[in-house]
Amino acid sequence: MPVEVLEDFEEARRIHALSPRGAAALLRLVVQKLCPILGSDKKDINPAIGELVEKGIITGALQQALDSVRVIGNEAVHPGELNLKDDAVTVHSLFKLINFIIEKAITEPKAIDAIYQSLPAGKLAGIAARDKSSLSAVSDEA
Repeated sequence: MPVEVLEDFEEARRIHALSPRGAAALLRLVVQKLCPILGSDKKDINPAIGELVEKGIITGALQQALDSVRVIGNEAVHPGELNLKDDAVTVHSLFKLINFIIEKAITEPKAIDAIYQSLPAGKLAGIAARDKSSLSAVSDEA
């Protein structure tokens, strides 16, 4: 988990039994802080998630996870349709979503990149040449 969000995540973990609403609000803050880490330049959370989708940085499942935490976290702070005062089950689901987001958007790509970067230099050069050829062929067709 990125250090930029770890403190908020841990605080949410510490208080979730006493204040599910407070934990949900902190997890929403985690999502807001994750958006720039994932590649968004937008300041506000909803447009930031939209930008990540538009750029193709996140998949549908990640978008749904981010938006679920965003909406439920918002509802915890602002009067709305959800009442999270004693809803530990929903907050537990938000923790699972944050872990899913971290795993799919940060941990797995880093693990794949580490393995890929360990390939022999000649093999990496061959792959780069192949991909450059593929990109040239596509732009020639256009």
